[in-house]
Amino acid sequence: MKSPHKGLKRVVYAAGYSWKGFKSTWKHEAAFRQEVWLFILLLPAAFWIGESAFERAILIAVLMIVLLVELLNTAVESVVDRIGDEYHKLSGRAKDQASAAVFLSFFIAAVVWIGFIISKLMGSL
Repeated sequence: MKSPHKGLKRVVYAAGYSWKGFKSTWKHEAAFRQEVWLFILLLPAAFWIGESAFERAILIAVLMIVLLVELLNTAVESVVDRIGDEYHKLSGRAKDQASAAVFLSFFIAAVVWIGFIISKLMGSL
């Protein structure tokens, strides 16, 4: 469905829809809530571990990628669940693939964070 709004009004409405998406995901998805809390807990550490604005941005960005991929995973699950409750191999495959994307985003974040932590520890020895 195409938005009837143009220009700045469209941007305002889009922001409202985005906020609605955040709220519904927070309400209905425990994994998203856990990942948001992890983001909040690690955010201060990014400022301690990162030695430059660029390094801090990388540490924060990989955490945000996890949230982004979780939002997309939840969207896939919502669409599949809307189609029906009965099991279908393609529905299961779509959910598994979206879940795998979340796993990969966590793996990337972990590799980046561990790399920065090791670098920080080695630099202080």
